[in-house]
Amino acid sequence: MNTQTRTMTIDQSKAPSILETIRRHRVLATIVFLAALPWLTPNYSVASHILIFGLYALGYNLIFGYMGMLSFGHSAFLGVGAYAAGILIAQHSVTWWLAIPAAIIISALAALAIGALAIRTRGIYFAMVTLALSQCVYFIIYQMPASGGENGLRGVNVSEINLFGLNIDVLNPINKYYFFFCFVALALWIISRILASPFGHAIRAIRENETRTRACGFNVENTKLITFVLSGAFCGLAGALYGINLSSVAIETLHYETSGLVVMICLLGGMGTFFGPIVGALLFLLIQDVFSLWTEHWQLYVGAIFIFFVLFFPKGVWGTILEKLHVN
Repeated sequence: MNTQTRTMTIDQSKAPSILETIRRHRVLATIVFLAALPWLTPNYSVASHILIFGLYALGYNLIFGYMGMLSFGHSAFLGVGAYAAGILIAQHSVTWWLAIPAAIIISALAALAIGALAIRTRGIYFAMVTLALSQCVYFIIYQMPASGGENGLRGVNVSEINLFGLNIDVLNPINKYYFFFCFVALALWIISRILASPFGHAIRAIRENETRTRACGFNVENTKLITFVLSGAFCGLAGALYGINLSSVAIETLHYETSGLVVMICLLGGMGTFFGPIVGALLFLLIQDVFSLWTEHWQLYVGAIFIFFVLFFPKGVWGTILEKLHVN
């Protein structure tokens, strides 16, 4: 073997080893990447949106990527979280450190109610039931006087936070980003612990072979319901941060298009991978931001690019990279 061939072989072996190291320390690697994200994007506002929708996709990925169940109703949990935190802050003067946990709990309860009905079905029927139930949530909240109806909710203002006697101006975009970053970092660690636990292995076992998992003594229905509730809770956290980020909540947050958006993000990044939802949110929102500056018909170009990625990256961008480099 000549020197050039030997060098190429060594270089090709480095990439899988680097990715394998990232995979083993996935939480730390993802947190480091997100910590640097504001300096890699056009502006801090885009970075905050990527962070929040990345969290939304991470929550959705629990049920879609790891459990293998396609839901078209997760906009309900994003919207419920946003409206719960928004109403508490804007209309009841509740502090953020109470409003955000309350939004998570309320979203989890909404997921429990929807999941108890939806998990009785499978496949396309599960997708349609979650879609129908999420639209019920849409119309319930739309009719609530506190929600503001079609005008949405205004006045979700968190201008500063006080931590250990230190006042932080959240109106400063970079401060706001790292305020959200703390919640996302904690969520990443919790999701990682869930996936590494026996419960996480049961989730993936159901995706691979539900009948065999049931035969091994697992309560499949309870596992599905708990996963659905956990997924809704993380999406509710993303919703609460989304409302605070915009200082308002639009009724469109609950629309089925928002459910379709998170499906696209997971497919684009790589469903069933830990880092894939972040990659999907990064690519989708950056593409949207760039093309929306060029033309009012940006959806056409975003759709064409999405089709390209689906055709040539069938397991998503991150999933395909891992597959090509033979990283498990």
